[in-house]
Amino acid sequence: EVQVVESGGGLVQTGGSLRLSCAASGFTFDDYVIGWFRQAPGKEREGVSCISSSAYSTYYTDSVKGRFTISRDNAKNTVYLQMNSLKPEDTAVYYCAAKARPRFWYSYMCPIPQYDYWGQGTQVTVSS
Repeated sequence: EVQVVESGGGLVQTGGSLRLSCAASGFTFDDYVIGWFRQAPGKEREGVSCISSSAYSTYYTDSVKGRFTISRDNAKNTVYLQMNSLKPEDTAVYYCAAKARPRFWYSYMCPIPQYDYWGQGTQVTVSS
């Protein structure tokens, strides 16, 4: 059974930090690109960050550069998103998603929501 499960969300003050985790099972994790998306009420789903299957390549949307860091531990089938200096604008449901590794990977592919598997999301709320 394929499972993608996010955790680590919660309520934090402006300027605070959270670390999200994405635990996966039921597929060959090492062969998948992992992306983080977020969606605030009334807004489109936005690609936040991605990491390649080898962890060699990463992507961040402009609004989180310098504040968020993505990493993965393939031995644990887990991807992390460290979020620092959080702002109220970061408030959203955060989703983890996985897509099979393509032959060629380019950063611009990250925010395109053509992913094979999606988690149920974890709520991040940043108080103003």
